[in-house]
Amino acid sequence: VQLVESGGGLVQPGGSLTLSCSASDNTVRRRCWGWFRQAPGKEREGVAVIDGAGTTAYTQSVKDRFTISQVNNTLYLQMNGLRPEDTALYYCAATGSRWAGLDPSNYNTWGQGTQVTVS
Repeated sequence: VQLVESGGGLVQPGGSLTLSCSASDNTVRRRCWGWFRQAPGKEREGVAVIDGAGTTAYTQSVKDRFTISQVNNTLYLQMNGLRPEDTALYYCAATGSRWAGLDPSNYNTWGQGTQVTVS
């Protein structure tokens, strides 16, 4: 499967963005996939993931601000109340497992990333 992200950009603090990730085949919806981010000088971290049953998990810092969803072959991340600390390169990733949690090392298929800058 190939993953292609879009929707990043520059936004002011408190603003909103919606990221999209288009998958090349629909089998990804039966597996766990999600959003990860990496800020300069920091390790890649899991932001939000979802599985085929719609079960989700979020990192604590984005709970109540970000919402992950999937429609057909597309994964979304609705980001509200953006903060400067949300600035990072955001990646979409998928795994062959039904559930893989927020650990990036559990994911083996990655998109190229889309930059989100909050300033």
